[in-house]
Amino acid sequence: MHPFTLKYKPVKTNEIIGQEIAIKKLKKFISDYKKQKKKAVLVYGPTGIGKTISAYALANEMDLEILEVNASDIRNKEQIEQKIGSAIGQQSLFFKQKLILIDEIDGLSGTKDRGGLLAITNMLEKSSFPIILTATNPWDYKFNKLRRKTEMVEFLPLNYIEIFNILKKICDDEKIKYEDEVLKGLARRAGNDARSAVNDLQTLTIEAKELTKKGLEELGERNKLDTIINALFKIFKSTDPNVAITAFENVEEKLDQQLLWIDENLPKEYTKPEDLAKAYDKLSKADVFNRRIRRWQHYRFLVYINALITAGIAVSKKERYKHRIQYKPTGRLLKLWWAKQKSMKKKAIAEKIAEKTHSSSKDVIKNSLPYFQLAFKKNKSFRESFSEELNLSKEEVEWLRK
Repeated sequence: MHPFTLKYKPVKTNEIIGQEIAIKKLKKFISDYKKQKKKAVLVYGPTGIGKTISAYALANEMDLEILEVNASDIRNKEQIEQKIGSAIGQQSLFFKQKLILIDEIDGLSGTKDRGGLLAITNMLEKSSFPIILTATNPWDYKFNKLRRKTEMVEFLPLNYIEIFNILKKICDDEKIKYEDEVLKGLARRAGNDARSAVNDLQTLTIEAKELTKKGLEELGERNKLDTIINALFKIFKSTDPNVAITAFENVEEKLDQQLLWIDENLPKEYTKPEDLAKAYDKLSKADVFNRRIRRWQHYRFLVYINALITAGIAVSKKERYKHRIQYKPTGRLLKLWWAKQKSMKKKAIAEKIAEKTHSSSKDVIKNSLPYFQLAFKKNKSFRESFSEELNLSKEEVEWLRK
């Protein structure tokens, strides 16, 4: 049996849900490639929302030969020049125009890959063909030079209704029985990742051709992964640190999500002020360690964080609470993702200003950026010269104008 992700892979752009504006920008960039000042486009957004498949769909519609290279497979300058260097200047074997796709550039560290990222950046201007690069977070400092040489196109996170519509079509084509609410539950479970949802659908219906509520509830067990709900249960409903400390061992959610789940449900579970205060003290200390990891890359602190948010919170209460509550995810996850994107744009602009003014990006954000932004909004000639001097992308210009 073919994987659903391949069997139902969109071959035309109108089959890709939720990315109409981004695809339109991509198509225009490729069509007008010879007139473009920048020779590559950087496509960014969460995983599983259609970035890579859009490149293939456009190549199919525009009769282009596509050459895909995954950045994780070409980790140094020599490999990049070997795989991409020749392709950017050579004519297609089939006498077609070419489209070059460099996928998942987040996989390049920028420092440990022996010039890999720099080699790609320098290679862009030499290309005779349009290049599409994909990333989940393009605002990382290591991509500063790359951003200046690329057009940027954002792919938006999919909401659960859009993912539900994708799953519904597959179910109808495969004659899989389902209830709308159960299928929507599967769509919600996937977050923004349509590809993950499609894989889960196939896993749950491969035997009986039916999606049931029971099957959805057992999905975590089938994959031998505890759900976040079970992890919270181990922490909140136990006073034994040895039980609680294993809560997140097999949970897929990242640390930031774990902290948000605990923060959302802790005040509902711990109703005694003293218990709640002790628990939040542990949670706040874990957050401090998390920030130290981000700043200094001291990953050994992860051990302390896990101990604090599991055993630490479990022993903060005097006794186990008997009441039962329904643990719910926080609505802040998507809001935080958007806030992070905005913050990274601000940081990227500040780094460009800092480079020109020989100061630190922190000082720029704190002292001068507000004044630059005010002048940018009010003075057209300043806006034009400032944008040109710093080589601002369209997204960065838009951020300053807002």
